[in-house]
Amino acid sequence: MGRTVTVATCALNQWALDFDGNLERILKSIHIAKSKGARYRLGPELEICGYGCSDHYYESDTLLHSFQVLAKLLESPTTQDIICDVGMPVMHRNVRYNCRVIFLNKKILLIRPKMALANTGNYREMRWFTPWNRLRHVEEYFLPRMIQQITNQESVPFGDAVLATLDTCIGSEICEELWIPTSPHIEMGIDGVEIFTNSSASHHVLRKAHTRVELVNSAMAKNGGIYILANQKGCDGDRLYYDGCAMISVNGDTVAQGLQFSLDDVEVLVATLDLEDVRSYRSEISSRNLAASNATPCCRIKVNFALSYFDDMCMPTSEPIQWRYHSPEEEISLGPACWLWDYLRRSKQGGFLLPLSGGVDSSSVACIVYSMCLQVCCAVQNGNQNVLYDVRKIVNDETYTPKDAREFCRRILTTCYMASENSSEDTYNGARSLAEELGCYHINLNIDGAVKAIWGIFNAVTGRLPQYQVHGGSSRENLALQNVQARLRMVLAYLFAQLTLWTRGMPGGLLVLGTSNVDESLRGYFTKYDCSSADINPIGGISKTDLGSFIQYCIENFHLTSLRRIISAPPTAELEPLKEGQVAQRDETDMGMTYAELSLYGKLRKIAKAGPYSMFCKLIHIWKEICAPREVASKVKHFFRMYSINRHKMTTLTPSYHAADYSPDDNRFDLRPFLYNAAWSWQFKCIDEQVSKLESKKVNASLEDMA
Repeated sequence: MGRTVTVATCALNQWALDFDGNLERILKSIHIAKSKGARYRLGPELEICGYGCSDHYYESDTLLHSFQVLAKLLESPTTQDIICDVGMPVMHRNVRYNCRVIFLNKKILLIRPKMALANTGNYREMRWFTPWNRLRHVEEYFLPRMIQQITNQESVPFGDAVLATLDTCIGSEICEELWIPTSPHIEMGIDGVEIFTNSSASHHVLRKAHTRVELVNSAMAKNGGIYILANQKGCDGDRLYYDGCAMISVNGDTVAQGLQFSLDDVEVLVATLDLEDVRSYRSEISSRNLAASNATPCCRIKVNFALSYFDDMCMPTSEPIQWRYHSPEEEISLGPACWLWDYLRRSKQGGFLLPLSGGVDSSSVACIVYSMCLQVCCAVQNGNQNVLYDVRKIVNDETYTPKDAREFCRRILTTCYMASENSSEDTYNGARSLAEELGCYHINLNIDGAVKAIWGIFNAVTGRLPQYQVHGGSSRENLALQNVQARLRMVLAYLFAQLTLWTRGMPGGLLVLGTSNVDESLRGYFTKYDCSSADINPIGGISKTDLGSFIQYCIENFHLTSLRRIISAPPTAELEPLKEGQVAQRDETDMGMTYAELSLYGKLRKIAKAGPYSMFCKLIHIWKEICAPREVASKVKHFFRMYSINRHKMTTLTPSYHAADYSPDDNRFDLRPFLYNAAWSWQFKCIDEQVSKLESKKVNASLEDMA
């Protein structure tokens, strides 16, 4: 009886509808797995077509092309003598399922449909797929003729089953099924399944990785077994970045860890494991054994193939390792940078244009691009030919090899400081100094002439000339004058993005980068169609607090000393006149709330599902040491007024890297209205009644103390 099995799992940078590229990466992963002795290879969820096809799943073309790729895989010599587990959509009895197709030597062993679909937050699987609800039930699936010609099979098993090889038993989970209370691995493990596989498309969120790892390890610690997890990696064509982190765990211990952030399109983890370790571990869990003696058996598909070799007694096995987690600051440095790289190389543009204001937000974006440059140079130095090929395409030079991050940054990042009469020397110097340290191509320009031209048009038509509030104008005039500056910066950003490379004698255009953080978006503290309107925004899902920590990380790790001046300056839009040469406008004053308060409001609103009244009830306890109930009520009302008044801006929000679970992005993640009754009359009345009760209770308590 075989003891040691060698298995492989993958993290693949698949791209929605890129059937040629996806096939190439799948075949490469199988080749690597076989070269390392693996007898089973697991890939990410829906890897054949790419996870992010969205409404393209409705199209018969997507199903057709997926089967065409499957045919190529079945025919390839690379896939022989190894069990291959791939993901694709399958239509069964006119119902579309998210499936694993498991095959060996040109024979399909099982099509296993997903039983629990991800349907919250960014996920809409119920829109395109139906869950398989028939537990331990298998039906006949009649194969398309193009597959029959290869496999000589008319039909294959379709449903909830496990594979019984000559030496062990393998059961599948698909992504969400690990996260639900009734995970299939529980019943499968009790019934004697020893190897569990999970093909995932799990996206990156700050501080999320430990949750995934702990779920896997705790599952195996309770029941014993080998758990193999594959994951998508990279930008699949949307706001999400899938962060890899493929892993293999045995009896609750991690034995193989994949990279969380990497520019490698194909990463394969291989481990050799002893089945007897699982069996001996389970033998002393009496509660499990009692349950197993009365278990309802899974449907088993017999496979005349072994994962172990006949004479394997001396093969060394993989030892437990300590998982290495990234800090949130490292995650910000690496995740959005990898996302930007995928977006840049796949969009076939010549680089990025960043309006660099000299504040924390735009400086953070610049540092993320610089981090991308560092990763690209490192990947090229390590021999990554795919990255080198993409670099040469971007810079339009077939002989170029990036060796220095600053030099590469100058080729692909253009920064632009757009000054007005309201800009300060501090932000001008901060932007210039940071650009010099990063090595990027930097432009200084003044927008006053364009602003005055707009004012002149308005004056010619109406005979009126608006004034800033400090000069006696109304709040309406003040806001309109600020918005003109902000929107002109957007127009100029796109103009320079399109033509800057032309002026330098270089081909192509630039992607405009947005710089609004998640807190400003939540509050609506930006001008609609200003330079928050861009092509993509790497910090749109990151809080101001986390960006501050990230800037400190860049000072210490990238040695960007100019950031010290930037991080010490109070945040300001610089859209109102200076006072004695100094900035008088402050973001937190304008917003009527601090960034720390905004982060808390966002988490309560989205993650805790709190409306105005519930938020008030939670905050009177959270802030009981610093705020009276009436003050808490005032803060909550102000937030919800501003949130509802500005919610319409979310419809134009730049596609942003998703890194926070309280993102207000209405396009995919936060499906709330954008036209509200901003009075919140019923909700605010409930808050007022509760404030009165609390104040009366406090007064009565004081009177009793006096008595």
